[in-house]
Amino acid sequence: MGVAGSGKSTVGSLLAERLGVRYAEADDFHPPANVAKMSAGTPLDDEDRRPWLDAIAVWLAGHADRGGVVSCSALRRRYRDRLREQSGARLFFVHLDGSEELVSARMAGRKGHFMPPALLRSQFETLEPLEEDERGAAVPVGGRPEEVTDEALAALTP
Repeated sequence: MGVAGSGKSTVGSLLAERLGVRYAEADDFHPPANVAKMSAGTPLDDEDRRPWLDAIAVWLAGHADRGGVVSCSALRRRYRDRLREQSGARLFFVHLDGSEELVSARMAGRKGHFMPPALLRSQFETLEPLEEDERGAAVPVGGRPEEVTDEALAALTP
């Protein structure tokens, strides 16, 4: 989980590979209307996110026995709660945590993604870090993807 540009796709795919489980990119679950809205620079609202979160939850439920990794923003507690409730899976959230300056610099060099850098501020404003009662860990994203993946993997193993 984390804001756009925090490295969710890169670290998520590396983590899934290291764990030997399937990987899914949450952006692929967005209906076309959501992609169009974000491409136009308009943030999604909760009504836009509901079917997207439910589709991700279905994927998670289908991989609960073998495990899986999904790179999903899950910025608000209620979104994470919906994923937990709708999937029925025992989820662990890895919050890829970085400063707005760092993430903004990364986004500036990103090509071909529908999420414009102009929406980054709204993502940071929306972000609700993991709470104590949520299974998960915050992992800093300042290092190379392999280093961040190492830290994420360490957070997963007791």
